[in-house]
Amino acid sequence: MAHKFEIYKDKAGEFRVRFKYNSETIFSTEGYASKSGAKDAIESIKKYVPAAEVTEVE
Repeated sequence: MAHKFEIYKDKAGEFRVRFKYNSETIFSTEGYASKSGAKDAIESIKKYVPAAEVTEVE
């Protein structure tokens, strides 16, 4: 699979999610106190991304 979500613990002890495509990190989330919070973030991203608006900034 060329793309995936990764849940990891940062230096501050918070759980974060990063989205990788072909081994390159595309984005990372804020920190969450629990792993379940990070998993909820993944589900939210999966649910709402298809409806995300595209905006051009000049």
